[in-house]
Amino acid sequence: MLAAAAGLATVGALVAAMPAGAHDRGHGHGNGHGHKPRTVDVQLLSFNDLHGNLEPPAGSAGNVSKTHPDGTVESIPAGGVEYLATSLRTARKGNPYSVTAAGGDMVGASPLLSGLFHDEPTIEALNKLDLDVTAVGNHEFDEGATELARLQNGGCHPVEGCYEKGKKFKGADFPYLAANVTKEKTGKPLLKPYTVWKKNGVKIGFIGVTLEGTPDIVTANGVKGLKFHDEVETINKYARELDRKGVKSIVALIHEGGAPASTSYNYDCDSPGAGDGISGPIVDIAKGITPKVDALVTGHTHQAYVCTVPDPSGKPRMVTSASSFGKLYTDTTLTYDRRTKDIVRTSVKSANHVVTRDQPKAPDMTRLIDRWNKLAAPIANRPQGWISADINGRGSTAPEKPLGNVIADAQLEGLAPADKGGAEVAFMNPGGIRADLVHKASGSEGDGVVTYGEAFTVQPFTNMMNVVDLTGAQLVTALRQQVSGPNEASPKILQVSRGLTYTLDLTKSGADRVVADTIKLNGEAIDPARTYRVAMNEFLAGGGDGFPALGEGTNKLVGASDLDLFNAYLAAHSSATAPLAPPATDRITVIR
Repeated sequence: MLAAAAGLATVGALVAAMPAGAHDRGHGHGNGHGHKPRTVDVQLLSFNDLHGNLEPPAGSAGNVSKTHPDGTVESIPAGGVEYLATSLRTARKGNPYSVTAAGGDMVGASPLLSGLFHDEPTIEALNKLDLDVTAVGNHEFDEGATELARLQNGGCHPVEGCYEKGKKFKGADFPYLAANVTKEKTGKPLLKPYTVWKKNGVKIGFIGVTLEGTPDIVTANGVKGLKFHDEVETINKYARELDRKGVKSIVALIHEGGAPASTSYNYDCDSPGAGDGISGPIVDIAKGITPKVDALVTGHTHQAYVCTVPDPSGKPRMVTSASSFGKLYTDTTLTYDRRTKDIVRTSVKSANHVVTRDQPKAPDMTRLIDRWNKLAAPIANRPQGWISADINGRGSTAPEKPLGNVIADAQLEGLAPADKGGAEVAFMNPGGIRADLVHKASGSEGDGVVTYGEAFTVQPFTNMMNVVDLTGAQLVTALRQQVSGPNEASPKILQVSRGLTYTLDLTKSGADRVVADTIKLNGEAIDPARTYRVAMNEFLAGGGDGFPALGEGTNKLVGASDLDLFNAYLAAHSSATAPLAPPATDRITVIR
């Protein structure tokens, strides 16, 4: 497993010019006279976007793709903190200088096992994993700055108290870094902007940032009183500060990412073919970050890549991401020069490795999962409904997802009665669908049974539903915002309820991809002047995910939570003898 993966990337040719004598005494080997070696190899292990997935993620969301030399693609089951712990502990063996870092979204949008307890189980697991440092991600702000501070510093939940008798939550024993997040009132950083890892005279600085656009993808309450700053300017500012303090080796932890040309974890990101490489926000960020920074650990897009992107001086620099949910980890070698106190950039090499499920489980993680599962069981194991086959949501790459249709239909049905809001159409943001509904039993409930825990894993935010007035013109604008403005580079295709149909023409660009004259509700063209009652969660109703038109709604009625409506729909439309089948995906006609 620990053999170097195909796609091992090396920054720069190894024949490139190095500092004089940089390797005159090898990597961590003395010269026989008792002197310290000139260089030492520091192992940087990293991962990102765990999202509280302590147990192996189910269904397609728990697989990684590997492309073999003959072009065939293998799907490998991966992830689960019991295996992640084993992988990291095995990787550390024989590496006296090893540091473990994360790229944010360790918690938030978590399965019930962690989410039910406000992610205390995940923080406890990360402490046991010996995580040294992480950046904050946007999901660390889901419950606001006060709750994030509690996860860092400890203390029992202000409303629900302590979950285990006689035990007080200790908080994270690793620093959360939030260099580009400041308090509006004081202008001071919310959390530490950076930390310095030290061992035997070796010093490496870590600067952590989340994406500047966090307020656009988190509820307003989550970011209240906070200001989010430009990633590049912030990292460059603190890199200068670390440099002045004599810390010349610097790694940036950035909760923002990109999309490689292939979804296979072993894709050679630096292959020279047309269309190869990586695209997305991280490319411009990487190109703007000062050469003082030696490597970038990234996240947010849930993609796997090990790429080189040139820094402002034109030198290649490593940019990595390890998929999500603990399915991969990245092993990067940073060769530290004791004389210059800097990283020998020409020697930085990195590869992603699969957290396979055919290795031994870490017993301490098994005990942790069992302990919390016992507390969660009375709620988690309650049956909510039955399905006849997998209904894909997170695992679907199509614009219209089967589970997205189920969720949108559930919201419309629950909020259509006049006294519930009189909804005529419902929208669901695709990023809010966190998993698939999997037919295979996750425990002892039996195949096809959907438990409360599984439903919670699909929709863990427990957003309150809103029904608002929008004009037909605003509706059309909202649909066009899926593929324009901030969503043009990476479209966010809303999941729509039964009765709404339109054509998505991907051969066009920008807002024109949504063909306006094809938008119909129950077979009738949308009337720009007419008022429609539209159901959506409070996040979308606040204009979240780049949909300002949805934030213009009036005459708002607040309904039940999205999870309650989802569970009610499952109960009403399925039984042991008549399970719910995956719905057809025929609402959005896609032209490619």
